[in-house]
Amino acid sequence: MEKSFHRFSELFAQLGLPSDEVGIRQFLTTHAPLAGGFRLEEASFWTPAQSQLLRDLIAQDADWAEVADQLNNALRG
Repeated sequence: MEKSFHRFSELFAQLGLPSDEVGIRQFLTTHAPLAGGFRLEEASFWTPAQSQLLRDLIAQDADWAEVADQLNNALRG
């Protein structure tokens, strides 16, 4: 099976967030840094649907897990 590469912008679109460069940058600036004791999907700024989507993407699909990990790192950096 061929591995897919998902872009940051695609993850933001899946989450129902602005997925252009400015929107992504603004989101990261607003919500970083994420406290170390929380998993990405447990952050208080997600809606319940966004949290569930992140849980599902991380648990079920390694391709999406990679870009979710990038988001996690960006919010903690």
